[in-house]
Amino acid sequence: MSFKVINTPQIRVDSIPKVTGKEKYAADYSFPGMLYGKVLRAKHPHARIKSIDIQEARKLEGVHAVLTAQDIPGSKKIGAVIEDQDVLSWEKVRFLGDGIALVAADSPEIAEKALELIHVEYEPLPGVFDLLEALKPGAPLVHPERGDNIVVHHKVRKGDVQEGFASSDLIIEREYRTQFVEHSYIEPEACIAIPSPDLNGVQVLGSIQNPFSTRKMVARALNLELNRVQITQTTLGGSFGGKDEVMYIMASRAALLALKTGRPVKMVNSREESFIESYKRHPYVMRYKAGVSREGRIKAMEIYIVADSGAYASQSPFVTWRSTVQATGPYEIPHVKTDVLAVYTNNTYTGAMRGFGSPQVVFAAESFMDEIAWELKLDPAELRRRNIFRQGSITATGQRLDGHTVSLEEVMDKALSRIGYPGKEMEESDGPLKKGIGFAISFRGCSLGAEGLDYANAIVSAQADGSLYISTGVSDNGGGLKTVLSQIASEELGVPISKITVNVVDTAFVPDGGPAVASRSTIMGGNATRNAAIALRERFKEALSSLWDVPAQEIGVGEGRFFSLKDPKLTLEFSRVVEEALRRGIAPSAFGTYVAPQVSWDEELGQGDAYFTYVYACQAAEVEVDLETGKVKVIRVSAAHDLGKAINLKTAEGQIFGGVAMGLGYGLLEEVEIQNGHTRTTNFDTYLLPTSCDVPQIDPIIVENPDPYGPYGAKSLGEPTNELLAAAIANAVFRACGRRIRELPLTPERVLLGRSLKEKRGARGSEIKQEFPPP
Repeated sequence: MSFKVINTPQIRVDSIPKVTGKEKYAADYSFPGMLYGKVLRAKHPHARIKSIDIQEARKLEGVHAVLTAQDIPGSKKIGAVIEDQDVLSWEKVRFLGDGIALVAADSPEIAEKALELIHVEYEPLPGVFDLLEALKPGAPLVHPERGDNIVVHHKVRKGDVQEGFASSDLIIEREYRTQFVEHSYIEPEACIAIPSPDLNGVQVLGSIQNPFSTRKMVARALNLELNRVQITQTTLGGSFGGKDEVMYIMASRAALLALKTGRPVKMVNSREESFIESYKRHPYVMRYKAGVSREGRIKAMEIYIVADSGAYASQSPFVTWRSTVQATGPYEIPHVKTDVLAVYTNNTYTGAMRGFGSPQVVFAAESFMDEIAWELKLDPAELRRRNIFRQGSITATGQRLDGHTVSLEEVMDKALSRIGYPGKEMEESDGPLKKGIGFAISFRGCSLGAEGLDYANAIVSAQADGSLYISTGVSDNGGGLKTVLSQIASEELGVPISKITVNVVDTAFVPDGGPAVASRSTIMGGNATRNAAIALRERFKEALSSLWDVPAQEIGVGEGRFFSLKDPKLTLEFSRVVEEALRRGIAPSAFGTYVAPQVSWDEELGQGDAYFTYVYACQAAEVEVDLETGKVKVIRVSAAHDLGKAINLKTAEGQIFGGVAMGLGYGLLEEVEIQNGHTRTTNFDTYLLPTSCDVPQIDPIIVENPDPYGPYGAKSLGEPTNELLAAAIANAVFRACGRRIRELPLTPERVLLGRSLKEKRGARGSEIKQEFPPP
């Protein structure tokens, strides 16, 4: 009797309510007596608050509470890594999204009117809005108590770069820049806080990416024990890493209002409020210097990177740490010196976004490789083959790549073969339209790595009718995790997926599984779920072993039944197995846990085993460039990703489609424009997202080299799909146009797909024009 659901295409378990419009999102919920909360935000990106007058607002009919920082009973500052962000500002504001006062009223309109009646007296302060200016002596300090504007400084030291440069035949230097990017989830931030007499505390329902982290922050702000704060995740209408700190703040504010008024309080950001307040992807300035031999071997690389953290640290220490690990690209280089800094400015703060510090450095490193190839008159693919990681290679951080398949050449060969590189682009035309094929490769560490403790927990519980519950704190933020976990439990217990329910993440009822970040959900949450399902299966087999008088190892499962592998007469439906277990006093539920393998890190030298395993990928893009207008049209993309093992083939392909589409926007269209701390892009009418007309043909190529640490060999896919295409497109344009790219008419007045290749990132191939301050 065969039964196999792993590595098959399965319909997503949450698909029907979503496509029929029946799914409920945070803003769809209402409760009796519910009030509406609003936030008064800053008028200046950097200013001292001299006074706040809320008396007139309190007198407005229909207003039930007006709160300021002095009404916060617990910590007035929160932060995922560094507690530097105000729940409500009271001494000064550091960016335009800072909140100063809260209002709870009978309607959103009354709450908005009340905000107009709050009078704040400011003393504007000089601001710092350029990440390089923030490093200069005498620059305005965003957090004066820290003494400078440096959030964090990560290093990698391997070998001796001066020795490497001295033995090189050619020294090449380039500078690359990236921009602020919005997560662009369709559902803006929303939550509802409800006073809970049962908890003697509060419950918060919302579009919350990481409920357990949010609970910790809300409890700190309210000065409550963790068990008096219940966070319930509603279905997310998109996140991409963007509903972490901004939701810590919103949930804390809503909870303050709810406890003050004794009534439920709903808070929903408008799109404009979301653009102004929510954190973005970090802009980077990246200086690369390489020493190479005439044969194309990279002997040394020196990298200096500065990231704009904005007003608060947020996830910058972790985002830039991943950048540190990946900055040199997937190449074995004997001498490496890397410095990655994040700095405070008075811009919108930056944090986690799909890719988490890798899209920026992959863009730079892979663009740099093509420019090195140009200087050496080598084919870019050949240059990479002479330097890529192979089995047993040593990374820039001193980690030997073994224990898993290093598949860089495999993914590169498959992606390039599919798109027709290099032969196809040799078809020249005499007109202004020029074609080019470019590509980028990457390696990426799976899960949290040396960022911190990495574990996941899950409970699998069988019901009397043979159905199953799965409970875990690893949340499904829209990527299909509920389906993947259902498939894993189905595989181990033989229960049809249709009879499995993955419970809502609720901090009062499910075990903490760690955050849904770092593409860790399948490898960590999947392992924990599998361990729980196996424990339950073995428990049931022991019961049947006694009942049937056969060894437990001779009992199989599948298609909703347990059965003897040797005697076909001995078989029992799963529901009857549960009944038998209950009759024998055996609990029909099991707890599973998974702790990531040990990693190591020396912060001073940037050396160690940064991650316990890695994934590898290559994306190639075929483009057409109009030399007269500067228009760039992406015709086709091939994307080869080694994910270890696909649990759900269709979900895996979907991740590739979505990641490529986001990478297209990052490379060609998207930018949040912030001028002197003021957000100029406040809605999707001016923030350009790729549409269905812009997304090209995408050829997903799933490469499977099962990993010993993943469930059934599965690793990661969600973020790697988003980190490559910007570089691939830039390299394709570079190959199509060569040095002529600097003469392309890429101006704001001629905004077509591809306007930003020069305007936003600087002319490809230009020399460094500005020296960085010494690290």
